[in-house]
Amino acid sequence: MKRLVNNIKLYLGILAIALASSCKPEIEGFQPSAGQADFSKYIAVGNSLTAGFADGGLYLEGQQVAYPNLIAAQLKQVGGGEFRSPFFSDEQRNGSGYLQLTALVNGQPQLENVTTNLAYRAEGRLAKYTDDIENLGVPGMRLDLSVWPAFSAANMYFERLLSDAEVGATTYMQYASQKNHTFFSFWLGNNDVLGYAMNGAVAVEGDPTKTLTTAATFNERYNQFIGALTANQQKGVVATIPDVTAIPYFTTVTRAALIAAVNASGASITDIYIRTGAGVARAATDADLFVLPFASSGLLGSTSTENPIPYGLNPGNPIESKYVLDPAEVTVIKARVNEFNKIIADVADAKKLALADAHAYLNRVKSPGIMYNGIGVNAAFITGNAFSLDGIHLTPMGNALIANLFIDAINAQYGSKLTKVDATHYRGVKFP
Repeated sequence: MKRLVNNIKLYLGILAIALASSCKPEIEGFQPSAGQADFSKYIAVGNSLTAGFADGGLYLEGQQVAYPNLIAAQLKQVGGGEFRSPFFSDEQRNGSGYLQLTALVNGQPQLENVTTNLAYRAEGRLAKYTDDIENLGVPGMRLDLSVWPAFSAANMYFERLLSDAEVGATTYMQYASQKNHTFFSFWLGNNDVLGYAMNGAVAVEGDPTKTLTTAATFNERYNQFIGALTANQQKGVVATIPDVTAIPYFTTVTRAALIAAVNASGASITDIYIRTGAGVARAATDADLFVLPFASSGLLGSTSTENPIPYGLNPGNPIESKYVLDPAEVTVIKARVNEFNKIIADVADAKKLALADAHAYLNRVKSPGIMYNGIGVNAAFITGNAFSLDGIHLTPMGNALIANLFIDAINAQYGSKLTKVDATHYRGVKFP
């Protein structure tokens, strides 16, 4: 585990002006009601977003403010039952470890990994939690891998939830669909795109977490999973998959910021060079999207005995494709996300499920941004309030806003009157 991530060379820029109107307060005399839904046994199915993963790790504070926990608190007003999560103990509250902001130096964030009070029982294995739970979120879970028994052994977050006899023999679809639930939320499929995109649209042989799931496989698995969750006519809410360009992991590190960082050290350059997904070395453009970790990798301008040409500063040693999404790759990824979201919408319509359009919502957060009770929320790294320090997962405030998106969808589909979460009670990024 890296212990220190510092000197991030990025330019935060000027915040986007938030143009959307603020959220309206609840009407006086509002009486919550369940409508046509039975919330007595609510389960949440999903990946890291559902689990409360944030700041590059799974830890207790993030688990506590995961959006399903916030939804469940509102459901209790209308007959919702117990909602349990696999919380780390206070002694192991930092879980897998996570990033914290330690300082801003000349406007540049200094990030450090928290390595105390972790929850590892062995290398790559977290403390077991095999009691009954309703928050079933598993970081790293993909829809295409939800039918693979072997994934329960390969994924430490899933492995910790299973007995030794179940590890390697239980699929996530089996695990999630046998909870005798009356209502469910389902936000799965993000990683079927994200793992591939995070690796610069470079698939890795032998690593199924870095592939782009086909539309045919997604359709088959999505229908199969929702079919299992609705086998007894249960109701639920499903969510669409966000656009990768709506999250700061892909929008923070720009060509201009990289050039400025190099020139700040006394050089004088006007271009940096990348290798595209097609294998072509060329000068980067403003349409190329660099992944967030490249900013702190220390690679730009570096040399080696094998290649003395400064990395990324000459077409003879371009930045590798795994660190950048070029426009052609972005087009392919966006098209696949649109295919997935049509499948999600079609299944929701056929099954009469509520649909939370996270894709449209997070695009609004990106641009023009929203105002929530006087607080600006946008997709800016660190200062935007929505996204945590890994540039992918949500802050506590971001979780509260997503919880409200789900609640709005539930209310619209089932005639429910669920009270929304007051997102002002939850923080954005924690400053030192």
